[in-house]
Amino acid sequence: MNADFISAVQELGKEKGIEPELLFQAVEDALVAAYKKNSNSNQNVRVDMNKETGEIHVYAQHTVVEGEPADDTEMSLTEAQVIDPRYAVGDIVEVEVTPKNFGRIAAQNAKQVVVQRIREAERGQVYERFQSRNQDIVTGIIQRMENKNVYIDLGKVEAVLTPNEQIPGEIYQYHDRMKTFIVEVKRSSKGPQIMVSRTHPGLLKRLFELEVPEIHDGIVEIKSVAREPGMRSKISVYTEDENVDPVGACVGHKGMRVQTIVNELRGEKIDIVKYSEDPAQYVANALSPAKVVSTTVNEEEKICRVVVPDYQLSLAIGKEGQNARLAAKLTGWKIDIKSESQAKEEAAVAEQKQ
Repeated sequence: MNADFISAVQELGKEKGIEPELLFQAVEDALVAAYKKNSNSNQNVRVDMNKETGEIHVYAQHTVVEGEPADDTEMSLTEAQVIDPRYAVGDIVEVEVTPKNFGRIAAQNAKQVVVQRIREAERGQVYERFQSRNQDIVTGIIQRMENKNVYIDLGKVEAVLTPNEQIPGEIYQYHDRMKTFIVEVKRSSKGPQIMVSRTHPGLLKRLFELEVPEIHDGIVEIKSVAREPGMRSKISVYTEDENVDPVGACVGHKGMRVQTIVNELRGEKIDIVKYSEDPAQYVANALSPAKVVSTTVNEEEKICRVVVPDYQLSLAIGKEGQNARLAAKLTGWKIDIKSESQAKEEAAVAEQKQ
């Protein structure tokens, strides 16, 4: 093994961001395996490699024992003391056993091991990089589609968007750039596996954090997110700064901030509502765009009874109950919606019973 090989290992280590010492250790381990394979021996051996010249020495290790040795891993005390009178039982005696032409065999094995170790180290680096970005947004390019899975190129690794994590009705085109949300990073024999989502509420939250400086800076806080992917979402926001309108900050000038997010989510409607510590007010805000006449809160059952104008009932409930369902998910309260006419009828019936 020549000095050029040693230089190449050191350069590779620096280039790939891997400690050269780790690669040299891998080379030495490979040389031990190569020696045992070629000599058909189970001896304990140690390889010493000069990291400047590439010169290699192989040493067989023997444990000093009293009496006759049981196998090649042992040496009698008498034999050991011929080498050096200071040896005692239990010591390790090293005897050089470097075969002729071992350098050629060693270089071949070492090259394979270095390549493999670099590949493993690179996979480890990619895993750590994306593990640290778990629950974050990544931008990638759609590479291929197989068995309804969409594979997205993130640079040094592919992310997988499974059917369950795809927005219903969303069309994916080759080479499209797309933002996704990392939901899981797994280790596998083929390297890290990145599982991403287009439906996760975290995607909407992170898009607002990226698009709205007041959220990024902590002036405005996202309290809750409720999503029916591809259809409609609601997000509640709050600020302690009296000079800042949290809803206006998220909407942006002429609606530009929220429109950017709507475009990224291919037309998903987004309602931005103001958070309130008062459950009645919070529920009323969450039913936006419907206007609320009154709200009555039952703390024990965590039900909020809401009365809306007759002409606003269908708007408050929403298509197939969507608006009311999202408001309930956003606030964590069960919501019972009645029109003013229904509320008056119920009140009249209750009076008659009394």
